[in-house]
Amino acid sequence: MGLLFTKIWSLFGNEEHKIVMVGLDNAGKTTILYQYLMNEVVHTSPTIGSNVEEVVWKNIHFIMWDLGGQQSLRAAWSTYYSNTEFVIVVIDSTDRERLAVTREELYRMLAHEELSKAAVLIYANKQDLKGSMSAAEISKQLDLTSIKEHRWQIQSCCALTGEGLYQGLEWICSQLKKK
Repeated sequence: MGLLFTKIWSLFGNEEHKIVMVGLDNAGKTTILYQYLMNEVVHTSPTIGSNVEEVVWKNIHFIMWDLGGQQSLRAAWSTYYSNTEFVIVVIDSTDRERLAVTREELYRMLAHEELSKAAVLIYANKQDLKGSMSAAEISKQLDLTSIKEHRWQIQSCCALTGEGLYQGLEWICSQLKKK
């Protein structure tokens, strides 16, 4: 009976799940974090280091680490990987010139031992802007179908309006249920 109670209790928000959110500078990571937290747009400046917040959604507690995306900070991303269950990669869908850099960073990250069991959610952000690449186009450019060792999902979104963000969290929750 105690085991059953413990199992039921764990369904109601007792657990914390670590998420690391990465992407190149100006992709919209911090805007997404505060959209989750406060359901509103917060004007931000470039993240130096990291921001960390607890986001509770559907009684599930997520500890979200928003990591600065400037080139000088990317080498330090791996210091945050320990115990990470999910990686959210935020992509500026209008930034065609740096998509190859994003691809490099993504595959470098996925090769890291501490992320071997992490699932990956890719947000194709800024879909509201003219000339943005579709999620399908980004998926092809990043060669996402070659990723076999990680569960992954790509989701179109707009951090400013929140459109698509909660579908991404739904996918994360569906992955938690599979564990």
